[in-house]
Amino acid sequence: SPIEFAEVASMSMELFGADYYEEFYSPEDAARARRKHLEGVIDVLPWIARIDAFQHWIYTHPTHTTAERTACWLELETRFGARLDWDGYQPTRESAWQRQLHLFCHPFYYIEYGIAQLGALQLWKIFQQDPGAAVRGYRSALTLGGSRPLPVLFEAAGIRFDFSIQTIQPLMQTVQDELDRMPE
Repeated sequence: SPIEFAEVASMSMELFGADYYEEFYSPEDAARARRKHLEGVIDVLPWIARIDAFQHWIYTHPTHTTAERTACWLELETRFGARLDWDGYQPTRESAWQRQLHLFCHPFYYIEYGIAQLGALQLWKIFQQDPGAAVRGYRSALTLGGSRPLPVLFEAAGIRFDFSIQTIQPLMQTVQDELDRMPE
């Protein structure tokens, strides 16, 4: 399968497998690992959007200055970032984009993780209601390998290749509902 769908496959297994953490962890550690994983899903999606928007800006403004690049990064922080108190850490804030290796080694690939995570969340949502149906869809898509484009693989899995609010909002609500059910 194309690498983009391989990421859907691995992220789906991470979500499906969370129900079985007690095979390896104490109940307390399993609960903490589940919570950390789902909180990470929520945290990473805005970061992915920010990195993707940043690199698009960089490539469409090839003669930008350091000051312009910093201004763009900070503007995207306002658009996509968490509201953090950076008092005393302004240089770190202004250069935080440098921690994303993909910008240097794999330009325009990082968005694939966001696409994959949204596909995996859709499969997980199905899994919560009907694990057999989710696994059948998962396997159906993987069986096609690289013979079909990504939207067809999503369709074969029984999920949508759609990243509108109509798709994303219910997924985030599912994650929030699951977090609300978990112990702190």
